Amino acid sequence: MINIHNNVDMDLATFYRIDINLYPLFIAIYELKSISKSAHILNITQSAASHALQRLRLQLQDDLFIRAGNQMLPTPFAEQSYPIIKKALHAIQSVSLQKQSFEPIMIKTLKIAIHDEIEPIIFPRLFQHFQQLNLEIQFTSFKLDRKTVVADLAAQQIDFVMDLEQNFGEKIQFQALVDDRFVVCTQQAQMNEKHYFSSPHIGVSSRRTGLLLEDIYFQRQQLNRNILLRCQNYSTALQILEQNDQAILTLPETILSHLQVGSSLNIFSVPTELPYMKMGMFWHKDLNENLRHIFLREQINLIFA
Repeated sequence: MINIHNNVDMDLATFYRIDINLYPLFIAIYELKSISKSAHILNITQSAASHALQRLRLQLQDDLFIRAGNQMLPTPFAEQSYPIIKKALHAIQSVSLQKQSFEPIMIKTLKIAIHDEIEPIIFPRLFQHFQQLNLEIQFTSFKLDRKTVVADLAAQQIDFVMDLEQNFGEKIQFQALVDDRFVVCTQQAQMNEKHYFSSPHIGVSSRRTGLLLEDIYFQRQQLNRNILLRCQNYSTALQILEQNDQAILTLPETILSHLQVGSSLNIFSVPTELPYMKMGMFWHKDLNENLRHIFLREQINLIFA
């Protein structure tokens, strides 16, 4: 096994044996834990990726990755080498980009993974803004899968994720675009804390299990609601509200403004303390200095400023 030393003199004569093209594959496999996914983002065949990994193993005299089920997990040497290799590749990339020019017209695609309920709030404004810039961009909105956010952003399968603020890990950065508050929608003619917590509630979540966001806050205050039923979409919940004169729906005000609300329904402030929510964009921190990505982030911030 090769020992990694810091602050050693550079032996330029050894570089003829180093194939730098193998190292982006190392980074991709390390982050995606998959040879096939790595091959896809590097635009090579899986067979070529496997052969390249074998050459890198011989070059570094280590297995680097061990298959465990359907994942490729790093060896201790690979764990040790990853931050050094990534830093070196970033340095080389920054040198190569210094003299390259960037023009917005070079942007041909914008791919965003977005929550179903947030898409009507975010996506039309994005499309309108970039259309006014006369950029020929192909826009794509993907259904958000929170389980794959980190891998999808790392592999650049998507440019941004649009969702409520949450922690996707240290490699993912967040910029708030919209501040929102919860409101109450119901057929009831009045609303106070007693009415709110004694009435049946409709919960909305795309997840099969787990607490709703508002219930996480309520439990911190030792408050509990009676969830009558749980569905996937606010539009469905609003229809059910019109069939039940006691039921209550709690939802973000901005989302409600984009939905059709029946004439029998009333809207109230939540009669207890709930914090404001932040909706915004997530991206991979490796793209912080990427000129294309900087331009896109600046433009998206302008839309919602």
